[in-house]
Amino acid sequence: MIDPPGILTPELRRKVVDAAAPLYDRDGCHGLDHALRVEKNAIELGRKLGARLDIVAIAALLHDIGRIDEHQSLGKICHAALGAERSAEILTAIGINGDDVKLACDAIRRHRFRNRHDCPDTLEAMVLFDADKLDSLGAVGIGRAFLFAGQVGARLHNSDIDLRGTLSYGREDTAWREFTVKLKKIPQRMLTKPGKKESRRRREFMEAFFHRLDLEIYGETG
Repeated sequence: MIDPPGILTPELRRKVVDAAAPLYDRDGCHGLDHALRVEKNAIELGRKLGARLDIVAIAALLHDIGRIDEHQSLGKICHAALGAERSAEILTAIGINGDDVKLACDAIRRHRFRNRHDCPDTLEAMVLFDADKLDSLGAVGIGRAFLFAGQVGARLHNSDIDLRGTLSYGREDTAWREFTVKLKKIPQRMLTKPGKKESRRRREFMEAFFHRLDLEIYGETG
């Protein structure tokens, strides 16, 4: 990892990672390794767009630290809002100034926006949003989708059935279902030009993968 310029020195980054690590779930889908990949994505996107790389890196490292609480509350707690609150406490405690804390935490608060009221409105927030979504696509996205399917007891593949009658967290909640219901739609939600471009490339890879999986399981059709 190339250290971004600005306030995020190697020592400060270690402090952020050390503070974040105990707060992350170890489920493999949204754990610290996910945050580290999002950090990489955010720095790559941020370089292209002229964003503050120190801020996007900090926000990426902390963006999902509220997920455990969201899961335990069955969705009553918003992990983005809680994560922003906790991140503010962490960043203040390690000596980051108030304006930088606000910029990083705003990006964290808005990284899962659901409506126009919480849409990312700074470059750093848009970079974090796109960087997070990119980790759901491509080869990594395939791996995460199958990992989650295994955790909920889903079967390997089910492109031969009508998914409209299937439910989340059950036997039919396969990687294919995740791609069909959610992941293939991500490119249209991306906020930055390089994010859109990369998301389309990664979606094409996933489409090719699932086509190949169909052939191996069901054989040639038509």
